[in-house]
Parts: sequence; structure tokens; C-alpha cells
Amino acid sequence: MGTLGRAIYTVGNWIRGTGQALDRVGSLLQGSHRIEEHLSRHRTLMNVFDKSPLVDKDVFVAPSASVIGDVQIGKGSSIWYGCVLRGDVNNISVGSGTNIQDNTLVHVAKTNITGKVLPTLIGDNVTVGHSAVIHGCTVEDEAFVGMGATLLDGVVVEKHAMVAAGSLVKQNTRIPSGEVWGGNPAKFMRKLTDEEIVYISQSAKNYINLAQIHASENSKSFDQIEVERALRKKYARKDEDYDSMLGITRETPPELILPDNVLPGGKPVAKVPSTQYF
Repeated sequence: MGTLGRAIYTVGNWIRGTGQALDRVGSLLQGSHRIEEHLSRHRTLMNVFDKSPLVDKDVFVAPSASVIGDVQIGKGSSIWYGCVLRGDVNNISVGSGTNIQDNTLVHVAKTNITGKVLPTLIGDNVTVGHSAVIHGCTVEDEAFVGMGATLLDGVVVEKHAMVAAGSLVKQNTRIPSGEVWGGNPAKFMRKLTDEEIVYISQSAKNYINLAQIHASENSKSFDQIEVERALRKKYARKDEDYDSMLGITRETPPELILPDNVLPGGKPVAKVPSTQYF
């Protein structure tokens, strides 16, 4: 680095340092109303090698989720907080209307003990519960994987089949349509009822709607968030629907009711309501 280069570098350091100092002063002046932004290297969508995620515009990917490499996600699906879909050594395909819930891990297998090349294929309108592990397997349309379940290489969960929460499904196991499997290792437990099959489909629809709400909230600017917070604070004690949602009943203490002769008509008038919770 020549003399000019060193001078420019020094000026750059000075400018950056001055900017940081001004930011700290500004934050102190704003007090409790300040918003601090922290630089994060986290990327929701990340390329790896020459592969990049292909995600439909209507998909909700939570800010803390990671979709990496050769991953394709269809319309209306949702990838929730803390999920990792890592398509580095093989590909992952997620259909339409599928929800992969918080802290779930989806990975693939390039090779395994049987020598098979195993991508992970998840169909349409599938529900995958919180903290599941899906590795090198196939989950067909409208199947259900319970919370904390682990599906190992080569597993096939057929349409309208259910894996119970906390189950471990061994390699190359096929779970037939209309059956519930559970345990460690997972075994056949019983047949699904018609109501449970309908519930699987309804669960996927519910998550499509819920994802739209979360997507809307996550797209708001800091200014919008601050305005809404101020409005909630202002109207929290006045809105009957808000009170009902929180389970609040408001009663007026006797000492705050004005005497009958204060206003024409002789009707008692309350000055300030109190709040009780039940």
C-alpha cells in the first residue's frame, strides 16, 4: 500500500469511527425509544457450490430459517423459525401448501451404507411438526410427521399416513397409507380414522393462513411496528374486543361512582374504570 493508499485507508477508518460514535450518541439521546440494529451474517436463502434455492414468491420463510443449496419449495408452503433445509450434497423438494414447523432439520444423502443416492422429497399439503428430523427420505402428499420424529435414510411415508410424535423410523421403512406408526423403533399402531385424515388436510390449510399473518408481520418496517405499538398501548384500556381477547372484565369501584344529583337525570356516572383479570 502506497502513501496515498495509506492516507485513504486512514481517512476511511476515521470516518467509520466517527459514524459509530455519532450512532452511539444518537441512541443515548433517543433513550428507551431507540431501535438498535445489529449486523448479522445469517442469510435465509444461501447458495452452496453452484446450487441456489428456488423458492416460490408465495412461500413464507421465517427470518431465522436457513434454506441452503439445491432446494425447491412450492407455492403456499411455509418454513418456520429455526428450520434448516440443507441441500448441499443432494436436492430437497418441498411441494405446495406444506408446512415445516419450527426447528426442523431437513437434509439429504449423497451416499449411505446401501450405496443409494437419496434426495429428500416432501409432497403437497404435508405437515411436519416442530423439531422433526427428515433425512434422505420421501414424505408423500397429505402425510403427517409428528413433533420430534426422526425419519432416517430411505424412509417412505405414504399419502395419508402419520408418524407419531417422538418416533424413530428406521432406514428403508415404508409406512403405508392410512396407518399411524410410532415408537422407537417405529411400528404399526393402528389405522387412521376418517376424521384424522380430514384433520391432516385441514392442518395444512390452517398453516397456510397462519403463514400469511407471520409474513405480513415480518414485512413491516420499524416505523410501522412503533406506530402499532403506540396504538395498542393507547387503546388497550378502551377497546372491548381487545379486552375480550385478553379475558379482561372491567368493573367500577363504588367510590368512583358520582352521586345521583351531579348530572341531570339522576344516572350514576363513573369517572375512571379499574381493571380486573380472571
